[in-house]
Amino acid sequence: MVRALSLRLQLLLLQALIVCVVTLGAGVVTVWIQESAIRDSYRERMVGVALSIARLPVIVEAFDDPDPSVAIQPVAEVIREASSLTYVVVTDPSGIRFSHPNPDRIGESVSTDPSIPLSGQVWSGTETGTLGESYRVKVPVFADGDEEGAQVIGSVSVGVLESELAADLQSRLPGLLLAFGGAAVAGVFGAAWVAALIRRRIFGLEPDEIAEMVGERETMLHRLSEGVVRVDHRGIVTSANDAAERLIGRGPLVGRRADETLDGPLLQVMEDGEPEGRLVLAGERPVIARSTGLRDDRGRSVGATLLLRDHSELHEALRQMDGQQSLTEGLRAQAHEFANSLHVVSGLLELGAYDDARDFIARVRPGGPLDPGPDAAALGSELTALLSVKLARSRELDVALEVTALGTPAPEVIGDLVTVVGNLVDNALEACRPGDRLRVEVDATGPGVRVRVDDSGAGVPAALREHVFDEGVSTKDTRDRARGIGLALVRRVARRRGGDARVVPSPLGGARFEVSLPVAERVS
Repeated sequence: MVRALSLRLQLLLLQALIVCVVTLGAGVVTVWIQESAIRDSYRERMVGVALSIARLPVIVEAFDDPDPSVAIQPVAEVIREASSLTYVVVTDPSGIRFSHPNPDRIGESVSTDPSIPLSGQVWSGTETGTLGESYRVKVPVFADGDEEGAQVIGSVSVGVLESELAADLQSRLPGLLLAFGGAAVAGVFGAAWVAALIRRRIFGLEPDEIAEMVGERETMLHRLSEGVVRVDHRGIVTSANDAAERLIGRGPLVGRRADETLDGPLLQVMEDGEPEGRLVLAGERPVIARSTGLRDDRGRSVGATLLLRDHSELHEALRQMDGQQSLTEGLRAQAHEFANSLHVVSGLLELGAYDDARDFIARVRPGGPLDPGPDAAALGSELTALLSVKLARSRELDVALEVTALGTPAPEVIGDLVTVVGNLVDNALEACRPGDRLRVEVDATGPGVRVRVDDSGAGVPAALREHVFDEGVSTKDTRDRARGIGLALVRRVARRRGGDARVVPSPLGGARFEVSLPVAERVS
């Protein structure tokens, strides 16, 4: 099988062909222009000579002589030789020659049509006469040499052989050919240099190898579980894989501006550069974002690559682990409290205080640490289970948790309600100190669901209330772990449903977080 030409050889041959074709075309045009210039130069000279002869008094006066050729022939020959012309022919109105390079032709009629100059006009062109094919000029001879007069008494025809014009052009061709040949050689060497340069720029790869690498790159890029977004120095997304579009959730990204498709925190990570990674929200999904930064060390704008790793599974696993730990602690506390109760009952029975034992058993509240109260049953099993775990956690922290439920939430809002209540209660528990109170109210009696979480903790400073729901903003120490995610997620969930979230001072002395979740079609 014949091996295909290498890319370098293909580029060299193609560019050499282009150089040769362009050089040849330029040479043909140049020769044509040169030939036209030579012909125009000869025409101007011949017109000047012919008009000078037609106005010479000796020529005009000789037309009245019995034999005009006696006076005209010598003058015409002198002028012909001085002007380096092939011939100078003077004729009468009938076209009879009074002069000619060959004296034997004097007195004969001209071999070409003399009607144009005899009509008073100047004519130039190529004709074939007794001396061969020549480029000639014919002008009229007026009586008394006065062109304003109406009488034409003859004509003057001067010319040069076409072979002489060709010889003049050929004498100039070597220089032109040398110039164009040198240009072609320089062009070929330049093409070879360009081919070698391109070869180096593409690391010596052949077209099929480049195509294969591009195919492999696209396959690998789109099969990655991590999101990859590439932005050029203008801020335009040049490439994005399927994972990036899924995580960002803004549809096709390629060709769009980064500041129009990326959320504020993601855009900030891309601009600042975050090689170690930062936990941010992409929509409602927590992701770890890393970037090389949009500017180099000199402050110049360069392209950047943004890497996104889905953190939702790990985030959910951590939340479940926290829940399991809280549940374990709650069961332990319940078992401890039950054991204490049994010890009290056993002691009263040993003492024979049967009535006191019956009174103690009646006073013990049914349920225990994992019972969020009778109202919580209306919230559904998922939310009730969540509040049971939070109740266990609150008792461990010595925080009094009260749950109030009004109505039963619609099934389609339960998932978002678990997210909102879980984050708000966690946030409130972190803000409370031992002995504080925490109250959770879920009102589903209206067209939607309203959640209100009050605590008696330190509250939220007035200057921070407008920004507490912004991603990355937190009232707690952020050095030990990533914060500022939970409340931002709460607001995004609420706004996706057409609701909102806000924080105001609480009657308990701390902060009150209020979230509205309309039960309707989700806003896409």
